[in-house]
Amino acid sequence: MKSSSAFPRVMLQIVMIVIAILFMAPFYFLLVNSVKSLGDILTNAASWPETWVWSNYANAWRITRFTEAFGNSLVITIAGILLIALFSAMAAYRMVRSNTLLNRIQFTLFVAAMVVPFQSIMIPLLQVIKGLGINNSIPGLILCYLGLGVPLAIFLLHGFVKSIPLEMEEAALVDGAKPYVVFWRIVIPLLQPMLVTVIILNCLWIWNDYLLPSLVLQSQHLRTIPIATFAFFGQYTKQWDLALPTLVLGITPILLFFLSLQKYIVEGITSGSVKG
Repeated sequence: MKSSSAFPRVMLQIVMIVIAILFMAPFYFLLVNSVKSLGDILTNAASWPETWVWSNYANAWRITRFTEAFGNSLVITIAGILLIALFSAMAAYRMVRSNTLLNRIQFTLFVAAMVVPFQSIMIPLLQVIKGLGINNSIPGLILCYLGLGVPLAIFLLHGFVKSIPLEMEEAALVDGAKPYVVFWRIVIPLLQPMLVTVIILNCLWIWNDYLLPSLVLQSQHLRTIPIATFAFFGQYTKQWDLALPTLVLGITPILLFFLSLQKYIVEGITSGSVKG
């Protein structure tokens, strides 16, 4: 009986290992081909490098002006996720604690905005930021990310705020604490699991996004890493020996960030679903 009951578990483990290998295959091709010459990549992309061409990374760093692109991506990502987390936390808290008809309508509109395809508002959005005079600028791009990222963040935080006992806030108010002190000293620490989830999800989105920066930023010195990487792909030629090292350099920081904080995603969503 034990052997028969263990068989499904063994088969499940084998299936999961096969799936894991399939998902890891792109990383193998990326890392292996990033240290090959262009000829070796085109000849046999799956083979192990015969000659390790580490100069690909130096050339890619120089041609893409990677330091500048990395700095732009870092500034845009940090500013975007902090603003999204801050404004969403304040808005979600207000909508939950002041359960008026207006706030319920606003929350419904935020939820409805989540299902609107970006392509349908792409041109109007560009016209708006051009009219405001903030096109082709990092602040303009950050403002776009704020508007696009807030709906999902409010949806996640709204359910989590409901899990915070109102009695804790009332006790602090009775002790003489101001409302803003209650929010920053009591509510924000309790929102930490979901706030970390919001930060991670938006960090992955903003760091890897290509479409919006390519529409808003036209100047070469404002390029982000995805835009700098795309410069290696032309109409007739594809410089894989330079594009692949740039991809490795670009995904390494965000991959390390995600792996170090991924446990908070499950913790935040699980806590929100159970308590909310």
